Amino acid sequence: MAVPKKKMSRSRTRRRKAQWKVSSPTLATCAQCGAKHIPHRVCQECGSYNGREIIAEV
Repeated sequence: MAVPKKKMSRSRTRRRKAQWKVSSPTLATCAQCGAKHIPHRVCQECGSYNGREIIAEV
């Protein structure tokens, strides 16, 4: 197994780990109602996907 030759400093370790950030989710606009939703998913507001009604409104 590979073993590090030198001890890695705390600041160098933390600087490397600081690059792991959570990005905000990408949102698409519904063509029917204009609400924001996750791409390639059924719109929760109107129940349509790709111009068709998938979930019947109650």
